[in-house]
Amino acid sequence: MRVEGVALVVEGDNVDTDVMYPGAYLNVEDPDEMAQYLFEGFDPKLRERLVEGTILIVGSNFGIGSSREHVPLTMKGSGIRGVVGRSFARIFYRNCVNLGLAIVACPAAVDAAHDGLRIAIDPTGIVEVDGVTFAAPAAPPLVLAVGAAGGLVDWTAAQISG
Repeated sequence: MRVEGVALVVEGDNVDTDVMYPGAYLNVEDPDEMAQYLFEGFDPKLRERLVEGTILIVGSNFGIGSSREHVPLTMKGSGIRGVVGRSFARIFYRNCVNLGLAIVACPAAVDAAHDGLRIAIDPTGIVEVDGVTFAAPAAPPLVLAVGAAGGLVDWTAAQISG
């Protein structure tokens, strides 16, 4: 499923989930309420730059740290539609897939992106930055199916109900 939005560049490599959503807020469970704490230990001013439909543009090894799902869940609660990066920590990538948040590694698109540009993610292997197309690895069929269902819980429910 194609996802479109507006770029917001998050500077730096090795951005840790523990600073994107600090442990002090792990007891908050409502994604809309969680949104007020996104990036709290990293750069809280990033929250002020979020708009509905933001697509984050990130560096290498984004999402290292703990395996908490809070970060992609909070991103969704903040109106973020996807993440385009140079590379991702494995568990962060999988948490995004499981929660239905579009995610793709495409270094060339990261190089081309700037705040405010239009971004489109097509999980079949394309990222567009302001109308310029970049090739990206295509998501495997299961990842496409999970994303189309809205996440792993909804996909699993559909599989059970047959």
